[in-house]
Amino acid sequence: MPNELDIDEWAAEVGLPEGRPRRVTVHGSPVLHRPCQEVTEFGDELKQLVADMLESMDAAEGVGLAANQIGEDARVFVYDCPDETGFYHVGAIVNPVLLAPEPGVEEDKDDEGCLSVPLEFSPLARPAKASVTGQDIEGRPIRVDGTGLFARCLQHETDHLNGILYVDRLEPDAREAVLAANAQRIEAHEMPPWSEGTPRD
Repeated sequence: MPNELDIDEWAAEVGLPEGRPRRVTVHGSPVLHRPCQEVTEFGDELKQLVADMLESMDAAEGVGLAANQIGEDARVFVYDCPDETGFYHVGAIVNPVLLAPEPGVEEDKDDEGCLSVPLEFSPLARPAKASVTGQDIEGRPIRVDGTGLFARCLQHETDHLNGILYVDRLEPDAREAVLAANAQRIEAHEMPPWSEGTPRD
């Protein structure tokens, strides 16, 4: 098992520049509702994007963040998320592909939320184990395996890059209730400070 690192330690280990937190896009932003473009250039621009994503995720106290959640049309997500043992996985995966669950993998139904539909949660069943293949920030092939919350994170963030939000997987009544509550928060200016739905200074 890899050594457990925090965000800053991992960023330093892979040579990321200083990042800056950016506002998180909310449901209804067009970039969230279409598949993201494959990343083909592995260089300073990608490293800066990953650094900004880490800072944005940290500022919002999230466990994962996809590039389109800060308005970038690129197939990459970052994570800082515990698995079922409590071990925290930190990193980024580029051009992720979610593998089909192995036969017999149980589903875990638990509350799921999203920084792009902030402050709202709804139960959603997902496989309790997940694996994603892709590339690291240098373009080398990698595979990331997860259990528990980390498995949910890998599935949730890969969905984002395919233009799918967790609310799109809910039953119609549950989806309507979450989105109605989210719309009310936006209208009442109750969105968190890191959200695009918050009035800007």
